[in-house]
Amino acid sequence: MESSTSNGQAAVLGLQHLLTMYSGDVMVPLLIGAIVHFTATQMALLISMDLFMCGIATLLQVHRTRLVGIGLPVVLGCAVQVITPLGTIGKTLGITTMYGAIIVSGLFVLLVSGVFSKLRNLFPPVVTGSLIIVIGFTLMPVAITDLGGGTVSAHDFGSLNNLLVGGFTLAVIIGINVWGRGFIKSIAILIGLVAGTALAGAMGMIKLSTVSQSGWFRFPQPFMFGVPHFEWSSSVTMILIALTTMIESTGVFFALGDMTNRNLTGDDLKRGYRAEGIAQILGGIFNTFPYSTFSENVGVVQFSGVKTRKPIYFAGLFLLILGLLPKVGALATVVPTPVLGGAMLVMFGTVGLQGVRILKTVDFDDSRNLIVAAVSIGAGLGVSSVPTIFQALPSELYLILGNGVVVTSIVAVVLNLVFKFERQSNVN
Repeated sequence: MESSTSNGQAAVLGLQHLLTMYSGDVMVPLLIGAIVHFTATQMALLISMDLFMCGIATLLQVHRTRLVGIGLPVVLGCAVQVITPLGTIGKTLGITTMYGAIIVSGLFVLLVSGVFSKLRNLFPPVVTGSLIIVIGFTLMPVAITDLGGGTVSAHDFGSLNNLLVGGFTLAVIIGINVWGRGFIKSIAILIGLVAGTALAGAMGMIKLSTVSQSGWFRFPQPFMFGVPHFEWSSSVTMILIALTTMIESTGVFFALGDMTNRNLTGDDLKRGYRAEGIAQILGGIFNTFPYSTFSENVGVVQFSGVKTRKPIYFAGLFLLILGLLPKVGALATVVPTPVLGGAMLVMFGTVGLQGVRILKTVDFDDSRNLIVAAVSIGAGLGVSSVPTIFQALPSELYLILGNGVVVTSIVAVVLNLVFKFERQSNVN
């Protein structure tokens, strides 16, 4: 299976993965850097280091060893849920405290990976299917926002130009998927991104100033912004965030396991969590951020039909190169946000439908399964739409329950366990 794709094809598929995750990943350092008032020079250093560490984290996860790596076609990037807590920590307690909290959270993930992996039986198809549906569909607002221009408050949000290039990108992807064949069909997303960018360029929507201002080479340096400082409250906050990313990663692991016809074991999950824990520790050491499995790229795997790891190795390698060569890395930033939004609309919907596919194996003639799926999906999508419903709770609980994916996991697991015990008591 791994060898069925040539190196050239795998490299192009790897580029497709990179462009899919690039915007979402770079957004984290841009937003956190703005919150903590980084200078333009510091921001450039931050983005380069972040891309390099994304490559390291991805290779740690995709390459399966005895101790780490789940060995699935996964790409790792910055977890978006860290933006608010890390920004708050950095602004109030300083950036060295921010990085200390990241290291502590990574150590926590590493230490609890074995315990967390034993929860495998808590995720039968009715739970994983519901979870994956919510992972896909809660990303839809991101796709639509990007399609409109990326910033709702911007004066040109939803402009005709934005909708035109985003819609054109979407149309190209759909057209190639319907009428394309072979390898061309598998890179429909990449072709759509290139075509959409070309149209945007012809319409004067692309600026190359970022490329011209970037340097040619920069090597990663540990403790670039200072030696980490450890403080208990910030560490607890980031541990709670780490728990939410572990739950999300679990859903992604099961989605990819289903796509690749691989039955994941507790040892597989343990290696996957360990890889993410090590990646988070390295993020703190190299003054970047926590890294987790990107659900966005699950859609690329499903949509392309190529489910081997070879393209991911290339994606990891490209990320390392982009981190070392800021000027080259800046080229990826010329892809306009509406173009990315058009592609995301397809990919995120594909992720959600993967969950529907899993739920097709569930016996819904049993009303208990129906309740588990209905309530957990409804709660997760509802919280994602109105996260402030929990704003009156303590901040620690609000950090956790404000995440729709986490709410879906909790509700689905608890209801499934309640009904499981109810069945057993009836049998006895």
